[in-house]
Amino acid sequence: MNLENNIPKEVHTKVFPLRKKSPFFSVIGAGPGDLELITLKAIKALGTADVVLYDALVNPELLEYAPNAEHIFVGKRKGCYAYQQEQINELIVNRARTHGHVVRLKGGDPFVFGRGAEEMEYAADHGIPTKMIPGISSCIAVPSAQNIPVTKRNSAESFWVITGTTKAHKLSQDVHLAAKSSATVVILMGMSKLPEIVALFKKEGKSEIPVAIIQNGTREDEKIGIGTIDTILEVVQVEKLANPAIIIIGEVVNHRASIQKVVESNIYELSSEV
Repeated sequence: MNLENNIPKEVHTKVFPLRKKSPFFSVIGAGPGDLELITLKAIKALGTADVVLYDALVNPELLEYAPNAEHIFVGKRKGCYAYQQEQINELIVNRARTHGHVVRLKGGDPFVFGRGAEEMEYAADHGIPTKMIPGISSCIAVPSAQNIPVTKRNSAESFWVITGTTKAHKLSQDVHLAAKSSATVVILMGMSKLPEIVALFKKEGKSEIPVAIIQNGTREDEKIGIGTIDTILEVVQVEKLANPAIIIIGEVVNHRASIQKVVESNIYELSSEV
């Protein structure tokens, strides 16, 4: 029996269109820079991405976790913008509608001075379902990787995380308040304002407070400078430190030297035994 002859002709000629992917938007934290400091959840999400919009502080090797996606650099380098924020917002919505799953990959955690919340709101306002996948924030991870805790018993009971430069390109007023406290102060995007920051802490009588500046934290090209409020400007010149860098101000910076002494002592004892 020839079954093909019993099938209506219109079934043979009907064309079934490919199913269009539903628009979706994920904001993902890429961590502080080390390739391994990204969450498993983030890696899984990257694997389902159709488009990845990534920033300058993102380790580009992470894009290998999104092999089937279009990769678009939307970051800022040396003050030059690949895209303005309004253009990024439009890219998110347009690519979600035409491609499907758009991932916004940001350094550190997107909710710590990363505009992640703003972009999620924009996508949601345009009817795009959204999801946030947190990242390991550089404000904690970068000091930790250099054995500097942001809190430590008998040294710091709290810590401030402050943007050094506001939208108006001014020093944040919160730095003025932080300089009066006994907390650890972590300043992001503050290298251009370092002389102002130093002057504020000196005004509060804190010239001897330890300071660490870490450039390219957790990456292979990481650089660090250690000093005090009184000496840190000279340290920056000698070590040629520049953005992207994190400034840590507080007694907790001394923990790094304490740990290094213990480590060096142990190495010496082990070598002596050999």
